[in-house]
Amino acid sequence: MSNFTPYLERNRAFAASGAQADIPELPFIPFKQLYLITCIDPRVEPAAVLGARLGEAIVARNIGGRVTPAIIKDLAWIVHLHENKTPDADWFEIAVIHHNDCGSGLLADDELRAGYAARGGWDERTSLEMAVLEPSKTVQKDVAKLRSAPELASAISDIKVGGYAYDLGTGKITTVVQPG
Repeated sequence: MSNFTPYLERNRAFAASGAQADIPELPFIPFKQLYLITCIDPRVEPAAVLGARLGEAIVARNIGGRVTPAIIKDLAWIVHLHENKTPDADWFEIAVIHHNDCGSGLLADDELRAGYAARGGWDERTSLEMAVLEPSKTVQKDVAKLRSAPELASAISDIKVGGYAYDLGTGKITTVVQPG
């Protein structure tokens, strides 16, 4: 039996429930017009932490929940679809969520960062910039990065971008940057 076997069993129960029939008609246009950017840390699962349900939001997860060039390119496509497929919708919202005790903080360790770069990971400068040591500070930087991204410039007036910090100990999310 593999570690994935219980998930296959859960999937059979999900498929039998019929929940997959209640999803957005248009791909990449979630019911709540929300795009979440958060960490890959399993302690920050959006369905559990936010109660996000199937079809409500697009969830992008990466190390630290950081805004990267790949995230911006994905968002440019989603925003383009949103503008062209849901012209009556007034806005689309992006929520960037960073959390305390993030494993990306290990990228601040000189030895680990150098070893990672040597393996073909990000260069040391990029790795250090990816470290989330103070979520309230890094999330502000990422919100600013999205608000100034040239790829999103033509639609930024129709996009709300907010920044949030999640505390693993309390389970609470705090607004750091108001959506706007």
